[in-house]
Amino acid sequence: MNVGDWALLLTAATAAGWVDAVVGGGGLILIPALFLVAPQLTPQAALATNKLTAFTGTSAAVVTFARRIPMNWRLLVPAGLLAAVASALGAATVSRIDKDVFIPLIMAVLVGVAVFVTIRPQLGTTLAKDPPTRRKVVAVVLLSAGLLGFYDGLFGPGTGTFLIISFATFLGTEFVRSAAMAKVINLGSNLGALVFFAATGHVLWALGLGMAVCNVIGAVIGSRMALSKGAGFVRITLLIVVIAMVIRLGWQQFG
Repeated sequence: MNVGDWALLLTAATAAGWVDAVVGGGGLILIPALFLVAPQLTPQAALATNKLTAFTGTSAAVVTFARRIPMNWRLLVPAGLLAAVASALGAATVSRIDKDVFIPLIMAVLVGVAVFVTIRPQLGTTLAKDPPTRRKVVAVVLLSAGLLGFYDGLFGPGTGTFLIISFATFLGTEFVRSAAMAKVINLGSNLGALVFFAATGHVLWALGLGMAVCNVIGAVIGSRMALSKGAGFVRITLLIVVIAMVIRLGWQQFG
């Protein structure tokens, strides 16, 4: 790769880290950039290298959020481990899924998310008046970790977004707190897929580690902005990213 290629990938990795820390969806920036610079990459190699980069950025985002937002580690750590196992299973299943059916389904879900967030402007901007029971919190977090962890290993785009929406909708948490919780589970799902891809020899370590440095920078900046600017900022960013994901997936599928 030449200097221009490296500049493009490092810029994309920084942007992906920022987006991922705030609302998720960084893979939709970095994976197309990888294919643009290195079109000879296999899908497994691109996904695997993206997971290495995302894992480092997500780790930095978790540390940044944890310094400012109290975390229920007794619940989130098991949820992260569950997401890791589910993600590894998803990565092992990736070659058996018909993407011609799967991608339009994800697009439909994303459109639904955008409409839902638009017509409910208070979603994620205020705490629920009636806090959920502990049983409900445990059920929602573990179910989200299992299902979305599997999805992250299988395909991935929007995992963090779906986690944030799930927590804001079913638990009534603010977007910033939802983002913090989502990062812990997303860290687990990134790790699970990364372990599988590494074991099967798909990770491009030198390239991935180089981009990881910039991804960490973007993740720290993004998580700090989410903390300082609050739920309204996260909500607007979420809508922008969801719309961008629908356009990107649509172009990939039908363009």
